[in-house]
Amino acid sequence: MRSLLNRRLGLAAVLAVVLALFGLAPAASADPAPAPLTFSTSQATTTPGGSVELSMTLTNNKTYDVWFVYQTIDPTWLTTQRPDLKYSFSSCTLATASGSTPCAGTGPANLGQNYGATIPPGQSRTVTLTLQIAADSGCNGNIGFYSYYYAEFSDSSSTSAGPVYTPETRVLCA
Repeated sequence: MRSLLNRRLGLAAVLAVVLALFGLAPAASADPAPAPLTFSTSQATTTPGGSVELSMTLTNNKTYDVWFVYQTIDPTWLTTQRPDLKYSFSSCTLATASGSTPCAGTGPANLGQNYGATIPPGQSRTVTLTLQIAADSGCNGNIGFYSYYYAEFSDSSSTSAGPVYTPETRVLCA
């Protein structure tokens, strides 16, 4: 009985070593998600001529500073299928400890510079774009965006993610 138990324990130990060598064993501890990007909107609906605040928050959950961020934002495929929906980004602000400051640029490309990197561990930065709906925009359609981003950290590591989708804004007619 004892030799059977020893044999089973020995087999289990050999199997554990083989799995560990081939990377199939579970990790002892996982690094937290290094920089999640989240979106929110000031409201779910608007009307032609109205505006909506689209906020993007980048959180550094890693133990190293974020040194560099590059981000794009583009309309979803369904949004591009409605040519009657007319909109643009009219302003961009970065929330800081001393208040809001204008972004380095406005628009759907290269938003990363607007996060004001360096972002220390455990902190986040929020960039808010104002989505202006044209007065002659079509109605009963949703406007949504998706984003890809790339971030570099002070430990020389990097991460990229996407697509990350924004909440959709419904354009209603009164």
